[in-house]
Order: sequence, then C-alpha cells, then structure tokens
Amino acid sequence: MSHRTLVLGAEAALPTTTGTATSFTEASVVRLVNTDTAAHLVSVVETQSGTAVGSFTMPAGSVEFLEKQYAYCIFAADAAVKGAKVGFTN
Repeated sequence: MSHRTLVLGAEAALPTTTGTATSFTEASVVRLVNTDTAAHLVSVVETQSGTAVGSFTMPAGSVEFLEKQYAYCIFAADAAVKGAKVGFTN
C-alpha cells in the first residue's frame, strides 16, 4: 500500500524517561526513525510517568509509523530515536 506522509510537526529526539515522555502535541500518528546502529526500545505510556501501554524494539536504521491515542506519550531508551507528528494523505 502506497501512502503520502503529511508532516504536522517538527522532528525531535524522543525523551529517554517516562517522566519526560511526549505526546507530540497529541498526535495520533508519529513517524519514528532510529538513527543509531543499534536497536532501541520504544515505550508508550498513558501519561508522563503513567501506566505503561506497551513497548517494542526498533531495529537500527528503521522507520515506523506509530498509531496511538492522542493523549498517550512515548519515550525511547536512546535519543537516537527521533519522532515527528504526521498524518496520511491520498
């Protein structure tokens, strides 16, 4: 399936602690890129320092589109994982 990415915010390094986790301005979709040569864990929490929703490992050099609830926040094990608020267009 082909899609076009609508950029809705600036790319920034993910915070590395749950207390500083970000919702990317209440994004429902965040484009993530792991710029490192090592895999890193990405975690989703209900709020900053809140209950864990889930996590996954991002392989080195990979790109993922994370769909989440607006208020949910994300953080990574390393600031080499960057994210941006995005949407999709036809």
